[in-house]
Amino acid sequence: MKLMHKELIPEECPVLWQKPFTEEVVAEEFEVKGGKWSVSDGWLTGENPGNFPGMIISRADFCENVVVEVTASTVAPCTHDINLMWNGSWDEETNTRHVAYVAGLAGWWEGKVGFEKSPDYLLNVATQIFPFEAGRNYRIQAGSIDGHIFVVVDGALVLELTDPDPIDPKRYGRIGFEAYCAKVRFRDLCIRKAVWTPLSESYIPEF
Repeated sequence: MKLMHKELIPEECPVLWQKPFTEEVVAEEFEVKGGKWSVSDGWLTGENPGNFPGMIISRADFCENVVVEVTASTVAPCTHDINLMWNGSWDEETNTRHVAYVAGLAGWWEGKVGFEKSPDYLLNVATQIFPFEAGRNYRIQAGSIDGHIFVVVDGALVLELTDPDPIDPKRYGRIGFEAYCAKVRFRDLCIRKAVWTPLSESYIPEF
């Protein structure tokens, strides 16, 4: 997978966590921070009618440059906001998401593929070019390499940016999923350590 000046090597990325979603796994390894979350047939489904992140987050920290792979979809009649978090943290005093990277499909109020950096939300990017279909299952790969953020959907790179003040992956490592005034579902979660190699790129003259 070619990024700007980097090539991610998926087949060499070690698996840090990979288990089917079951009631036992979710109860033991995740914390519900908002919304209603349930498990059925391997799907982790979140419901939250409020205009705020109803989140479920990992109890464990994955303090690495990570790639979060998951299959996800909206659940009818919902049509928006499949969101996930990595290199994250939680503020127990305010019961809100703290330092974290967040990416999503069909969000940002206008059906955009987007990204935001919590908690100050001064770094944001979004585009409407992705042809999202409500109810369709998408395989999402999202992550970062020292602040170089990428979002891949069904094998295609749809978003890439670099954070000039990157989150320290050795300090912040929780991953999570969000229902933002939405009903969404997730399955087949795999968390990998990002393995990459520098990529030297140049143009060959075409004239």
